[in-house]
Amino acid sequence: MENKPIARKLRLLSQLMELHEENPFKIKSLANAAFKVDKLHFPAAGKTFAELEKVDGIGKSTASKIIELLEKGTMTELDDMLAKTPEGIVEMMGIKGIGPKKVAIIWKDLGIENIGELYYACNENRLVEAKGFGLKTQEDIRNLIEFNMASHGKFLYAKVEQEAKDFLEQLKGIFPDGLIEFAGEFRRYCEIINKLIIVLGCRDQQIAFTTLVQSEVMGEIEPDKNHVKGKLANGLKVEVVCVEKRYFYKELFEQTGDDEHVKAVLSKTVEPIDQPESEDLIYRKSGLEYVQPELREGTTFIERAETNKLPQLVNHADLKGTLHNHSTWSDGINTVEEMALYCRDELKLEYLGMCDHSKSAFYAKGLAIERVLQQHEEIDRLNKKLNGFHIFKGIESDILYDGSLDYPDEILKKFDFIVASVHSILKMDEEKATSRLIKAIENPYTTILGHPTGRLLLSRNGYPINYKKVIDACAANNVVIEINANPLRLDLDWRWHQYALEKGVWLSINPDAHRKEGFLDMYYGILVARKGGLYKERCLNALSLQEIGKFFSQKTSVIRG
Repeated sequence: MENKPIARKLRLLSQLMELHEENPFKIKSLANAAFKVDKLHFPAAGKTFAELEKVDGIGKSTASKIIELLEKGTMTELDDMLAKTPEGIVEMMGIKGIGPKKVAIIWKDLGIENIGELYYACNENRLVEAKGFGLKTQEDIRNLIEFNMASHGKFLYAKVEQEAKDFLEQLKGIFPDGLIEFAGEFRRYCEIINKLIIVLGCRDQQIAFTTLVQSEVMGEIEPDKNHVKGKLANGLKVEVVCVEKRYFYKELFEQTGDDEHVKAVLSKTVEPIDQPESEDLIYRKSGLEYVQPELREGTTFIERAETNKLPQLVNHADLKGTLHNHSTWSDGINTVEEMALYCRDELKLEYLGMCDHSKSAFYAKGLAIERVLQQHEEIDRLNKKLNGFHIFKGIESDILYDGSLDYPDEILKKFDFIVASVHSILKMDEEKATSRLIKAIENPYTTILGHPTGRLLLSRNGYPINYKKVIDACAANNVVIEINANPLRLDLDWRWHQYALEKGVWLSINPDAHRKEGFLDMYYGILVARKGGLYKERCLNALSLQEIGKFFSQKTSVIRG
């Protein structure tokens, strides 16, 4: 074993000891020994205990640990420490810049147990109130986590969108007469981007190719046949496909859809399509209605394209209001009035659904019963003064471990609508997670199932659920399913939108906004909703104020008999 792995394990042990508030002298001694081992000019392996203990800064205790590590591949003391530390906390300590003291506060005071939850907490402004943290520290931690994500080569769509568009504009500046368009995952609005593909059509393919290879628009430029590969400054891989203009639309079509979709379309062509003048022509010659780029995953929409029955996809103008939002009553940044005025005056919406956290969400200043009643009084006052706009009284009620909601019925019945979500005890098998959700769905007060799997993209997998059973339960109980528009969530996953729609389930594009700017995340919710094939007739917040008021009233009238 080389010295560096030994030093790493010794360092990890010292950090875990500090995390669990062990003897400070032992911690300092072990950290110093880890540093010494890392800098040794000879390998520790092969040295005897007697030789190691004489090395300055190591001593008997650390020497015995090194010998144990060399003989067994591990240390009993390290194993014991790891056994009482959540895996996500250990991973968190691997991020440079977040030391054990800060990790201890994040874990023990805020109840955060993995990097995904930490990143989400940074985005929701939850770290600033913790001891020893502030806005700058919170921003530094967020940047560290984003850097860590980027090092794995995967990116959230929302995090690369602007850089991708800026890069496209650069190419247009270099090739003003060229045909240039995004393709691949980015054009299909995939939630995670592994590679940015752009198709470039020019009159002289070779000149364009050479110009691009010799340019400095990308880092690590590498020519590969008619492809020019490289990386953007943020680390995102880029591939520019250079073709003659006459082949542009065929190449764009082939580079946009996934393999299954492209093959399915081309298999329906009667004659070869060599130089189409548009993508629309490719579909028409295949006997199909034009399929929007975001729907070009597999063959799901091919049959509908054959019979001209593709959905009229929802768009931003269709949205009339926004549901599931947080204010200063819990963990939000803006007041209810500030959120309402922004929606009315800036976004030109008709209504706002306030859904602050329920009482069990202590980490997010969840509302005790008396505070629920106080907030309702404030909303009543605001509704009297806000002309042409309405605030609905909602709550994001925690789904407790047994599937029950977080308030007694006499409080639940006071809300206009309820978003039921899981926020705690996320380690469940599929059977437990599914039954927990279904019990909450069957609660007559549940209006919307919030972020159904609890996933945080690139950070935390959602708890496993039986999607069909959960969606079927929503259909049977007239419960809406949320498409959480936060770019970290985008949950319900778009791959299940069609099954929900086929079952007659309504979907709601909810920003889960914790500040005014959070409403803008509805843009990403729209993208992923379109990808799932959502149309406005089944989008809850595409209903007008009068229509959604009736929708909520019908739900509550059923409860009250």
